[in-house]
Parts: sequence; structure tokens; C-alpha cells
Amino acid sequence: MSTPRPAGPADLDAPRPAAPGRTPPGAATPRPRRTGARGAGLAWGLFGLAVTVAVWWAFTHAAAGASTMIAAFRPERIPGAAASLLERGVVLQDGATSLWRLLCGLGLATGLGVPLGLLLGAYRRFRWTSAPVVQFLRMVSPLSWAPVAVALFGVGNAPVVFLVAAAAVWPITMNTAAGVRAMDPLHLRVARTLGATPWEQLRTVVLPSVRPFVMTGVRLALGIAWVVIVPAEMLGVSSGLGYEILNARDRLAYDEMLVVILVIGLLGIALDALAQWLLRERTPRA
Repeated sequence: MSTPRPAGPADLDAPRPAAPGRTPPGAATPRPRRTGARGAGLAWGLFGLAVTVAVWWAFTHAAAGASTMIAAFRPERIPGAAASLLERGVVLQDGATSLWRLLCGLGLATGLGVPLGLLLGAYRRFRWTSAPVVQFLRMVSPLSWAPVAVALFGVGNAPVVFLVAAAAVWPITMNTAAGVRAMDPLHLRVARTLGATPWEQLRTVVLPSVRPFVMTGVRLALGIAWVVIVPAEMLGVSSGLGYEILNARDRLAYDEMLVVILVIGLLGIALDALAQWLLRERTPRA
């Protein structure tokens, strides 16, 4: 009968077979497939959309009566109104104008909100000193600045961009400040120990740490700015989706007005989806 020999160093380093049902150490864990969940979500979404259109059709036919406005809101009126707007090039031109104003206002809000958020998060005395003013400005509706914007910048793109920036700056500022306060101070101590300059600390430690917070703030600001831009474009400008709503109302073209409202909603969904894709965390490929 053979006697088992003692295990040597080579035996200890040799890989051992994995236990049944367990993943070997270092092996990539397979991700569960979510194709079925996505398909089910899409199917339920289409079902909800169909129910909404059916309720919409039933309400507009039952409640129209002598109201020409509700009758114009019937779903079957939408294709003809959309074709009329597309034929005149109104939707594309005004949509591009509104998007350009949105990007200008959002860019201005980001350029102001990120540095202000860094200061609020990094320096307690500055945060304490500016807290009353910041809290007051945050709670003032951006549209209440409309007369001031028109008086300062006149009629045109400038007051609309100003109102969009006034609405979008605070989510970016508050989220950036929260990101700075949530940062591990040990990282800055290590950077200082290694001789990093203040600019290098900002570039290599602070900004990468607060990036997820800034991205969340930009996405929130985008939604708020898109809501604000429509009433802001009703302040004497002659272009944009907000102006087109007033124009359709004045012409009693309520079906075209509803088409513009639907375009605003669809563009908002597309902008939010695009923001999620652009601002998501990307893991480097091996």
C-alpha cells in the first residue's frame, strides 16, 4: 500500500479544482441576460402608450361638444397638423432655435455652477458667508427674472439664454458642492505629500472625484432648463417652440399647437436619453 507523500511547495502552488457550483477565483462572473426583461419592459411601455391614446381618443370625442379647441385635440387631427407644420418648416427651424438657446444657457450655467460649487464645497467660511444669498436665489423662480432680463438685454436670444442659465445653475452648483464635501480628504493629503501643486490637486484628485456629482447636476439642470425655455420664449421673441405655441393659439390652430406640445415632450425625452448616454460612467476596456 502506497503511503501519501507530504505536500511540497510545488503542490501548494498548483491550482486546485473548483468546487461544483462555484466560480474559480479570478474568473469573470457571467452576467445574467436581461434581454427578456428589456423585451417585457418595451411591451408594457407600448401597451401603456396604446391605452393612453385610446383614453385620449375617447375623451376628446366625448367631451368635445361645441368646443372647437377640444375637437382640434383629437388624435386623428395630429397627422394633418404635423404635415402642415413640416411643410412650412416651422418645427425644424423653431426646434433648432430652442435647442441652440438651451445649449447656450446650459453651457453658461455649467461654467458658473461648477466653480461656485467647488468654492462652496471646499471652503466652509465661504459657504457660511454666501449661504443666505445662495438659498434666497435658489428659491426665486427663474421666470420672475423675466422683466429684469428684458430690461437688461432687450428682446431676442439674450434674455431667453439668461433665464435658462438662471434655472440650470443651481442644480449644478449644489451637486458639485455635495461632491466636494463627500470626497475623501485622505486623497488630498496623499497628493500634498507627493508634492502636488494646488492645480494638480484640482485636476487629478478633486475633479475626478466630483465628476459623477457634476454629471447628475447637469442632467437635472437639463430637465429644468427645457421646462423653463418654453415660457421664456413667449417673451417677445419671434422664434422657438414657445413662440410657436403662442402663434398657433393666436391663429386658432389648436391642432398645430398640440403638435408643438408633443414635439416639446418628445425632444425632452430624447435630450434626457442623450444626456444619460453622454454622462454615464465608462469603464475602460482591457
